[in-house]
Amino acid sequence: MAIRRLAEEGRLSGAVVHGGLVRLAGQVADDATLDAEGQTADILAQIDALLAEAETSKRNLLSVTIVLADIADAPAMNRAWDRWLDPAAKPARMTIQAALVDPTWKVEITGVAALDGGAAPA
Repeated sequence: MAIRRLAEEGRLSGAVVHGGLVRLAGQVADDATLDAEGQTADILAQIDALLAEAETSKRNLLSVTIVLADIADAPAMNRAWDRWLDPAAKPARMTIQAALVDPTWKVEITGVAALDGGAAPA
């Protein structure tokens, strides 16, 4: 079974496709000057793009982990999340507080999605 690596960077791939699943690396905002709501919206757009490149969508997300640098930003993050979420296809979700590598990052999101049809495209 082939392994596909998407959006490769120096240290990581933005996503890895294998075994009918897409595993997302921790995604952070391209614009770290945004507030938590803005950073979340930026990240969710990146996730949409990665999932589209993998030939799936947010409707197939199985689980999501959201890391906030400050848990007080949860309401702002949730506003962006709620606008983006497909209410008919809610993934399992966990939200925690932890220090992020770059102090300007307020949010980091990772997750796992199923591929349409359950198998990696050729």
